[in-house]
Amino acid sequence: MRRRAVFDCCKWDTQVEDVTTLVRFPLLLPPATWRELADLAEALARETLAAEAELLLRPDLHAMLALPRATRAALRRALPNGASPGVARLIRFDFHLTPGGWRISEANTDVPGGLNEASGFAALIAARYPGVSTVGDAAGAYADALTRALPPAPRLALIHATAYSDDHQVMRYLSRRLAERGAETVLASPAHLRWPGGRAHLVADWAPGPVDALVRFFPAEWLHNLPRATAWGRFFGGARTPASNPAAALLTQSKRFPLVWDALRTPLPTWQRLLPETRDPRDVAWRTGDEWVLKPALGRVGEGIGMPGATAPKEWRQIRRAIFWHGRHWVAQRRFDATPLDTPDGTRFPCVGVYTVDERAVGAYGRLATRPLIDSKAQDVAVLLEGAIA
Repeated sequence: MRRRAVFDCCKWDTQVEDVTTLVRFPLLLPPATWRELADLAEALARETLAAEAELLLRPDLHAMLALPRATRAALRRALPNGASPGVARLIRFDFHLTPGGWRISEANTDVPGGLNEASGFAALIAARYPGVSTVGDAAGAYADALTRALPPAPRLALIHATAYSDDHQVMRYLSRRLAERGAETVLASPAHLRWPGGRAHLVADWAPGPVDALVRFFPAEWLHNLPRATAWGRFFGGARTPASNPAAALLTQSKRFPLVWDALRTPLPTWQRLLPETRDPRDVAWRTGDEWVLKPALGRVGEGIGMPGATAPKEWRQIRRAIFWHGRHWVAQRRFDATPLDTPDGTRFPCVGVYTVDERAVGAYGRLATRPLIDSKAQDVAVLLEGAIA
């Protein structure tokens, strides 16, 4: 099974140190539970995209989101003509089980990962269990949305941080799924792009020329580190080539997004119901208790999260210093009680990441952790449905 995950699903990091990253049993959801999660994710997606459209027009709020200064300038330059176009919007909302029902810890609105585990690995596990089905094929639905929105046999550049194998494996798997639908794909770095007339062109020797769309798995807050010759600001504005996801997704990727809600006209009832109270850490007494979880505004995969009782003392001291000097780049989120599950491997805390493509729930990425903090040490688990989807 692990060999098939490596070769069929491009899941190359099947072991980290002495621990397997793949759980040998599935996480089963009753159909009613999956429908509840799907409905919540779709409502969240609608609210997210509406808020993002409003935030584009509110540069006065961008500093509150802790966006890099160069990124804020790129967004301001995009204002007169609007943001660069997007296509096939992919989002993942991370749900956690609590005694009071499902809550979310964050939304991955910029470059959500996990597609090869959610689609490929889950299908491998489902084939071993009679009477179950996958909750969907997120990678397939994403590839469908991309190819439907573009001319026949489109040429796509899959833009990612090519030095990281865990990023490359996601793009390699997605490339296969797109090729099944007749698309030509080129895996490249954003440094390989130029923008004559606002159209994206690759300057890579192995595949030069224009592309019909960009599929981006390169975090938008990293773009300003690219050389000036790449004209990276085109990801935010002035481009004529559509991208998935558009770089303006960074506006809602920031974990400080809740701090600007009161300044928006867009109603966000589902976000307000599911996301724990979020504050600027300089405004709460997080040092004297365990009711607050500390998060970097633009952190990913659980990096840099401070959770009393779960974060190592050395890392906790580093977080305290970082907030002392750079508190405007952090948030404090009220802690919720995650419900653990009894599993064949012992007590585990689950996280179900529900994907939406263009506001429609299409699949889920499951993770299990030995502690209530879901980070890079969490294992990947197949999320399956008890019976077939009606």
